[in-house]
Amino acid sequence: MMLDLPWILWLLAIILSFWALEYFAFRYPSRENTLSHAVSSMGAKFPLSIAIFGMVIGILLAHWFWPWGANPLGLGAG
Repeated sequence: MMLDLPWILWLLAIILSFWALEYFAFRYPSRENTLSHAVSSMGAKFPLSIAIFGMVIGILLAHWFWPWGANPLGLGAG
């Protein structure tokens, strides 16, 4: 468990920072600084970015949940 603690704290920091950024974006009158607006703006200027982002997410999901040789249980999530 102690070896997992830095990862858990890092993920909590990501969640809290995401919450803070979205909170302040919605408090701002124009409400244009949200993650959704940033993704749609980037997709409009560089459409391939959305496909690349999807491939990165797919690779990470396959890495985490595919039963592979280094997984001690052989069941995924490893």
